[in-house]
Amino acid sequence: MSASARVLDELSRDNAVVRVLGASGQLGYGVPTPAFNAGLERKPHMIGCDMGSIDIGPYYLGSGQLATAPNSTRRDLRKVILAARRLDIPLVIGSAGSAGAGAHLDQTLQMVREIARAEGLKFRLGVLRADIPKAALKAALAAGGVTSIEGMADLTDEEIDAASNIVGQMGLGSFQRALSADIDILIAGRACDTAIFTALPTMAGFPTGPAMHMAKIIECASLCCVPGGRDSILATLDHTGFELESMAPQRKATPVSVAAHSLYEQGDPYKVYEPEGMLDLSGAHYEAIDDRRTRVSGAVWKPTTDFTIKIEGSRHIGERAVLLAGTADPRFIARRKENIEDITTIVRDLVCEDTPEDYQLTFRVYGVDGVRGYVPPNEPLPKEAFIMGECIAPTRERAAEVVRTTKQYLLHLGYPGRLSTGGNLAFPFTPPEVSIGPAYRFNVYHLMRTADPEALFPLEVETV
Repeated sequence: MSASARVLDELSRDNAVVRVLGASGQLGYGVPTPAFNAGLERKPHMIGCDMGSIDIGPYYLGSGQLATAPNSTRRDLRKVILAARRLDIPLVIGSAGSAGAGAHLDQTLQMVREIARAEGLKFRLGVLRADIPKAALKAALAAGGVTSIEGMADLTDEEIDAASNIVGQMGLGSFQRALSADIDILIAGRACDTAIFTALPTMAGFPTGPAMHMAKIIECASLCCVPGGRDSILATLDHTGFELESMAPQRKATPVSVAAHSLYEQGDPYKVYEPEGMLDLSGAHYEAIDDRRTRVSGAVWKPTTDFTIKIEGSRHIGERAVLLAGTADPRFIARRKENIEDITTIVRDLVCEDTPEDYQLTFRVYGVDGVRGYVPPNEPLPKEAFIMGECIAPTRERAAEVVRTTKQYLLHLGYPGRLSTGGNLAFPFTPPEVSIGPAYRFNVYHLMRTADPEALFPLEVETV
């Protein structure tokens, strides 16, 4: 009997509570061992791990590369696999390999198989793929079934064709289908974080509302605590609510800190939209059990038959090179906008003398307006600032040419009030120009209607 079947059978006989261990806020960046081991001692019914996010930007989805270092990723996978097999409980991982496309999933699966061979393990592995065929997305677009999110431009066939990878964010139903297939470990591509932790409890008969609310919080591990952290967290779910306890003794899950986490990645603190419905938190109640634990209740699940899947895609836009410099000249800082405009014109005239303007050169002045994009009225200027120039061009060589020219002429730029012909810029190292490599941007960030979301995410089962 597989771990999923065994635990579901156990819960069918003793349906009072289900204990869910959130191992890590994002697998691959390290799982603190003391807290994780403390969680295992509490005999959880499953271990869940989120492994990816869109927060890391478009590069990883577009390139197929992992955001995490291979060694730390392998170390984390080994830790959670060994623990799950030792306790004979399901291990559920979502958004494999950072962005959840086929390339990320395959790299993750390769590590899983290597770990199994090295440790002499044998188990049934379920795999859910999240790649969306371009033809299917084009068909949905033609039928009027694709809408933009958060100001994104309307999707076109050209953007679909240009995307390096396109994934859909699978929901609860896909995970339930996989756990029903008699498996021990489930590795999924791009997925809703909540689905990782909600599937098993709801299959065991626990209500979707509290289970989904629980999942929304523990997918970030102990981030909901004071002080926040990434240590493992244990949720104990019953039929009316759940209790939260960080497995790190220094972290406290308080009613205020847990309630505040409802704002995490949400525009509306009371509504969480998922492919199969909406989680209503307007009646949620947070109550302290003691100074480290909080009980949460009152969440209501409102299912829908109008299924939508969030679609994410990224396209290659060129090669990136950057210039890194600093300044402590108050005159330079005061007229930074004019200086940047001047140097942009100077560089264009030089590098485009016999070549079209085929690049984009932008600057950020950190310490002044690099993060905020503006300076509030009457705010005093800083005594020093960090300048980052970024060029995106068709080739690596072209991008390097632009930033190297920019470095030299920015270093010796003449401007009103300048006191010295040198020393107006400082470089943290040499060379101060760095070729970053391929640049990508999100070009697909839309909702796609579908009558059958499960058909988009095929399940593969193998014995490892």
